[in-house]
Formats: sequence, C-alpha cells, structure tokens
Amino acid sequence: MALTLLDLANWSTWAVCAVMKGPQMVAVVTARSARGLSVCSLLLELAGFLVFLRYQMYYSYPLQTYLEYPIIIAQDVILLLFILRFSGKMKQALFYAVIFGGGWYMLTLRKCILDMAMNFCTLISAASKVAQLRCLWQTKESGQVSALTWSLSAYTCATRIVTTLMTTNDLAVLIRFITMLILNIWVTVTILHYRKTKKTD
Repeated sequence: MALTLLDLANWSTWAVCAVMKGPQMVAVVTARSARGLSVCSLLLELAGFLVFLRYQMYYSYPLQTYLEYPIIIAQDVILLLFILRFSGKMKQALFYAVIFGGGWYMLTLRKCILDMAMNFCTLISAASKVAQLRCLWQTKESGQVSALTWSLSAYTCATRIVTTLMTTNDLAVLIRFITMLILNIWVTVTILHYRKTKKTD
C-alpha cells in the first residue's frame, strides 16, 4: 500500500511538472506581454530550484524524489526568455546565464557552501513567492499570471511532502515543501481574487 502511494505521488508529480509552466507560457505568448509577472520572482525561484537540485544530487538522494527539477528548471528558463523578450530586455539573458552557471559550479566547491545554500534555499524560494505576491498587490490585477500554474505548483509541493516523509525524511526538505505549499496556495488565491475583482468592475 505504501509503495503504491509513493509510486502514485512520484508519477503524478512528474506528470504535473511536465506541463506545469505550460499555461503560464501560453498566456505570455498569446498576449505577447508579461504584465503582472515578476522577473525577480522567477529568478529567485530558479535559484532555489538549482540549489535544491544540486543538494539532492550531491547527497545521492533517490532520483525519483527530484526528477521533476530539471524539467521545471528548463521550463523556467524558457519562461524567463519569453518575459525578457516581451519586456525588451533580452540582452540580460547572457548575464543571468553566467550568474546561474557560475553559481551551479560554486555550490559544490565545499560541502559547507552547499549545506549553507540549502539552508537559505527555503528563504530564497519563499522570497520568490513573496515577490510575485508583491507584484500582484501593487498592480491590483492578475494580468497574465496563470492561476493553473500556481495551483499545479501547490499540488507538487503536497506530493513531495508525502514522498519526503516516506523516503529521506530530511527535515530541511520538509520545511521547504511545507513553506512552498502555503505560499503557492496564497499566490493562487490572490490571482483568483484579482481576476474576480476585474470581472465585477
């Protein structure tokens, strides 16, 4: 029974992550606008994902517990390129590539660097959600922000809480997923609130 639940959680997480950023990318490309989206939020999210992936790989955690991260990271990079293109800031792409590439290499120069980065990873990822919330609060509209993408993110956090409890039971990882679940739900509710407000105007 436990093995079936673990397999179901893993497979459903991978399936959701394969399309998670799709609705957001479609919204941006269709509107040819990144209105309502926070570049700062996306960059912080990408940094958090890269640290988390590097941590899982370094400690040889089971592949099935983090297989979705390369998929999400690839989608985040594509989404970032769309946002930079439609906001006329494509020249910044090379700068971000150098920063993230250098960071990926430096994380494993020493074990203490990676452990410290993992401790900050939750704060970095939480800051990405708060940056998106702040953007929504400032504009008071959801713009091209996809509620479906954020709700899918909440689902994957919930399933990863289950899989972490059943496999590694790593407290730092659990705290990260619980925090991200709460913030993803908060962003989703905020998007839906502003969408409803706009419709009633």
